[in-house]
Amino acid sequence: MTGRKIKIGIMGFGLIGRHLYRLALESDNMEISAICDIGDPEIIHYLLETEGVEDIDCTLEGNYLTNGKFSTRMLSADRPVEVPWDVFDVDFVVDATRIHNTFEDMQAHLEAGAGRVLISMLPELHIDRMVIPGINLNSIALKDRMICAGSATTGALAILLHSLESAGLAIETAFMTTVHAYTSDQSLQDRAGPDRRRSRSAAENIIPNSNASPKWVGRLLPQLAGRIEGNALNVPVQKGSMLDTTLVFSDPVVSPEDVNQAIIDGAEKHPLLLAAASDPIVSSDVLGCRQSLLFDTQATIKSGQCMIKTIGWYETMGHACRIMDVIRAYCHLDDMAGGQLQ
Repeated sequence: MTGRKIKIGIMGFGLIGRHLYRLALESDNMEISAICDIGDPEIIHYLLETEGVEDIDCTLEGNYLTNGKFSTRMLSADRPVEVPWDVFDVDFVVDATRIHNTFEDMQAHLEAGAGRVLISMLPELHIDRMVIPGINLNSIALKDRMICAGSATTGALAILLHSLESAGLAIETAFMTTVHAYTSDQSLQDRAGPDRRRSRSAAENIIPNSNASPKWVGRLLPQLAGRIEGNALNVPVQKGSMLDTTLVFSDPVVSPEDVNQAIIDGAEKHPLLLAAASDPIVSSDVLGCRQSLLFDTQATIKSGQCMIKTIGWYETMGHACRIMDVIRAYCHLDDMAGGQLQ
């Protein structure tokens, strides 16, 4: 990278947005230039200072959130078309609203002046590229403008399957269930929602849900296309999720030890993306984990000749780290090309 600052705008300053702010503070060449959220800036400042293991030393001065490294303009808007990104000359806009994931939404960010737009959730139909570090980061191109870094679940599933396949353990079929912490779009009390199940209290119920991660992972790993399925269970846990994956291998001699060793080897090759735990961890132990997946070696079991069940853990901080990885990769590509989009 050159010595220039990477300027980032964030729309939607929820958990992912606040993680990105913390990560930018740790970087020497990243700054959050603008934050757009409909929340009261004083409340946003309060949440940023009080959430997390380490305190953030920042102040709210008028419309600016400042710290020792950069100053961030606070904006209020709830639609991409309303945000003047060109004023802030941002390299990337990260849309972390979990709402604006269509082509039209991303195009509105670009027309408002964003150099590129990256959505933190899975897209609806058209994007230029989905990028998962450890899977296809080397496929990025200067012409990409609408980008997705997947989701926390997508990243966890992709790195699991890729590590096993890379170790020569051929997968016949896979079924994943993400046992997922409830999300901010769920109600803590029963109320009318988008469907009957999601109308029930997130704090009181295990709620079955659909999940699009298997479809997208099948596109990222085409050798497994059409052979991955999955669903989700949203559970009354605030943070920390579990990836429960049942794998059918082509070779009946594959053992739990083979699977564990493949993941351990993968973690040695990609320590920033994957880790293996040998102690009896639970969901709260994964909080703050910066890898996409913390694999639970104690939980690997075999049933019958070819079926093995695995468990891994992940949380939103890991996904935020991958978003930053993707941003750095594109900015490095720009630097190599002299900053010219093609």
